[in-house]
Amino acid sequence: MRFEFLFLGKTKEAYLAAGIADYAERLGRYIAVDIKTLKERKAKKGEPESLQIEKQGETLGQSAQGSYIVCLDRTGRQIDSLELATQVERWEMQGLKKITFIIGGPLGLSPALLAGADLVLSLSPMTFTHEMTRLFLLEQLYRACTIKAGEKYHK
Repeated sequence: MRFEFLFLGKTKEAYLAAGIADYAERLGRYIAVDIKTLKERKAKKGEPESLQIEKQGETLGQSAQGSYIVCLDRTGRQIDSLELATQVERWEMQGLKKITFIIGGPLGLSPALLAGADLVLSLSPMTFTHEMTRLFLLEQLYRACTIKAGEKYHK
């Protein structure tokens, strides 16, 4: 199984980029990791944000074709770390080859992309920047893998 992460635009904050790289490397000890940074679509003059979100959703959706899609959104299901570890085990038992995690940009994800996702998760009822969400998701997946392996990191 492989975890693919689709990000819109580069991580601008150096401390977050370093944390993302660190947790991607840690997670890579347990499962194959592929981070793809897609170009963030800039709005054209006078274009409504809704069109920009829709176009970005199309780009993200096309990049994730053929994969089990997990979108991160504030409207998603909230689970704890133990439940996430159980979910990862379920994916393995189902024989899924690739799980694609999609985190939108500052405007969020399109309704069409969210509706087409296999799973929509929320990390918290609080709002985080999309760049922080990248780091938090990688850390939580690493934590889930250590839980599955019976290691002490998660305590």
